[in-house]
Amino acid sequence: MRRYGLIGRPLGHSASAVYFAEKFRKEGITDCRYDLYELPSIDALPELLRRTPDLCGLNVTIPYKREVVSLTDELSFEASAVGTVNCIRRTADGRLTGHNTDIIGLRAALDELLGAEQPERALVLGTGGASQAVQYVLAERGIAYDLVSRDPARGNFTYDNLPCEVVERSRLIVNASPVGTYPAVDDAPCIPYAYVTPEHFLLDLVYNPPLTRFLDFGRQRGARILNGETMFRTQAEASWRIWNE
Repeated sequence: MRRYGLIGRPLGHSASAVYFAEKFRKEGITDCRYDLYELPSIDALPELLRRTPDLCGLNVTIPYKREVVSLTDELSFEASAVGTVNCIRRTADGRLTGHNTDIIGLRAALDELLGAEQPERALVLGTGGASQAVQYVLAERGIAYDLVSRDPARGNFTYDNLPCEVVERSRLIVNASPVGTYPAVDDAPCIPYAYVTPEHFLLDLVYNPPLTRFLDFGRQRGARILNGETMFRTQAEASWRIWNE
């Protein structure tokens, strides 16, 4: 039996196990399983690997995308460039290679949301591991961006001092924070939504719930919106390809 899984904390919102169970059923894959491993800290990963020798690959979610880097033996080019890992391939000799398939998922999501449009500026909400991948993909496309963080040392703005004109001029706004994820479905990033227009594009990396308050506020203002489902599915399939190289 080949085992795969997801590490992070908490994992109650994750659809990964359901997604892969359905994939295995549809494709007639009977020798694989995918489980959720909620670790109290990243220091518990070596013990998980020790007691699960048939664990061939892992996805990584908050809060361990940065912390897990130091436990890998090597990194793909893109994982090294962004400094975060959300996919690990474990070889037969136990070596761990870190990859970042969030980048692949984000490319697909932006293609779907923007089409042929190319906003000049973007606003990225959050400065965690997912935000690093967002920044990488925006830089690829030549889209300038500002960062909003709770920590004034990590962003261009905090939520308390975000100017309305920055929201107005940033036609692409990406929620790269976990705010609004199930079960906290009534939460939304605190930005001046009154300055969102029908010319705006709002992308939420959250996929559970499908319509977050962030996206609903954008929808009410006439903006084009997309949740994290496309990114989730694309990065999951990219992980599967990496594990089976």
